Amino acid sequence: MNIRLFKDKVIGTGMLFFSIASVSLVVLIGLGLYLRSLPILKDHSIWELISSATWRPMKGEFGFLPFIMGTLWVTWMAIVLAVPLCLLTAIYLVEYAPKRFKQFFLPMVNMLSGIPPVIYGVWGVFFIVPIVQHYIAPFFVEFSTGFTVLAGGIVLAVMIFPLIVSIVAEVLQTIPKELKEASLSLGATKWETVKKVVLRKALPGIIAAVVLAISRAFGETIAVLMVCGNVPISPTSIFDPAYPLPALLANNFGEMMSVPLYDAALMFSAFALFVIIVVFNLISRLILNKIEIRNA
Repeated sequence: MNIRLFKDKVIGTGMLFFSIASVSLVVLIGLGLYLRSLPILKDHSIWELISSATWRPMKGEFGFLPFIMGTLWVTWMAIVLAVPLCLLTAIYLVEYAPKRFKQFFLPMVNMLSGIPPVIYGVWGVFFIVPIVQHYIAPFFVEFSTGFTVLAGGIVLAVMIFPLIVSIVAEVLQTIPKELKEASLSLGATKWETVKKVVLRKALPGIIAAVVLAISRAFGETIAVLMVCGNVPISPTSIFDPAYPLPALLANNFGEMMSVPLYDAALMFSAFALFVIIVVFNLISRLILNKIEIRNA
């Protein structure tokens, strides 16, 4: 009996250790990026760095506002395009699609997540960018190169499509069949049941899927770098070029390190991206907790 209790205690302690280690890893990553950013933080305040729009490393001017805004614009564009389409696709697959079609379509969707990001970037350059330049932008602006927030958003939307569809489909499949049957027996139509019963019950899972997709979109580098234009100016519309923080890091890390504070500035951009993602996930977690309490 004592041996069993001892084994149970050892297993419990081990799981506690690995749980703390997992959380500590996030803290250590943030701390490491902050320490590498200290040289530039000694010369410039955080507010000055994130509010300035001037990026002239050779003159010691490091304004990150264009890169932060570029990240937010492209991510927002991707979510606006992807979420409605993914939600409707998942609802159709779970509630309406024939079994054979679902068995064929879901593996095809999952295959999209295995395609390397650079392939999406090449596809975006040769397909999406010309469409934006010649067929979409002329209706709204006088001239556009096609390398815009919209192009980046479309490419990112396609990249996060399989992630959202897979998770939302799994969540919808966990809704008890009895709930749907009860709604239908009361005279509700199929769509009314989906809208008022299934989606309401699945809302926490849907939000979790969107949060995961946004986290991936925030950190995507190569595909966005290839189609967004990389101009360090804050976008004012979806037809302007953008320069997200991951693209800034990918383009410049390892180069021009002889410029004073340039290395620290790039580490600060990584730290800023890290903080944005952590804060966003914390806020999303709070919203999820409130929804779960309300639905309990």
